[in-house]
Amino acid sequence: MSEIKVGCLTLGLLENNTYFLHREGEYDCILIDPAANGDHIVTRLREKGLEIKAIFLTHAHFDHMMGMDGVKLVCDAPVYGGKKDAEAFADPALNECGMINKNISVKLDHEVSEGDEITVGSMKCKVMETPGHTKGGVCYYFEDDGIIFTGDTLFFESVGRTDFEGGSAADLKASLERLLKLPDETKVYPGHHDFTTIGHEKEYNPYAYF
Repeated sequence: MSEIKVGCLTLGLLENNTYFLHREGEYDCILIDPAANGDHIVTRLREKGLEIKAIFLTHAHFDHMMGMDGVKLVCDAPVYGGKKDAEAFADPALNECGMINKNISVKLDHEVSEGDEITVGSMKCKVMETPGHTKGGVCYYFEDDGIIFTGDTLFFESVGRTDFEGGSAADLKASLERLLKLPDETKVYPGHHDFTTIGHEKEYNPYAYF
């Protein structure tokens, strides 16, 4: 089977990583955390011959979903996100969009939980619940392909903050411990900043053993 190709657009006020992925030679595409300019994202992907078949959201903070309205104007792909964040996705009072004087609300088509498997075309991932940054944050782990999308749980040599509504340092510590048990060669695609690997974070992330 051909490899999954991962593309990244850095978008929005907080320079979020918006990912799109598809298997080489195939055209079914997954969009992860559309941070801004959603209609333009869809247009650009269609110009590449890619068709968005699913939208994955890692957690319910405004900066990871500011492009959703634009995406939905031109694309009817179903939206996946953590069940325990479902209320915050829909409620502007909980997803921190008041910080930028916006009113952002997203309704999930599929509320996912620990261990759920999602198949899009020939791509398959498993949901890992990783609370701490938010109470319902999730990671999407493509085990067969050795890649994981960690949102704001795990960054390059850092982790997400825990001082927002629903945050918990204890939960984040437990989530990080779980992630660092994955194979060292697993490629990590975070919500901000550079890409990394589990092996690198085991060795160099100062929060690995906090």
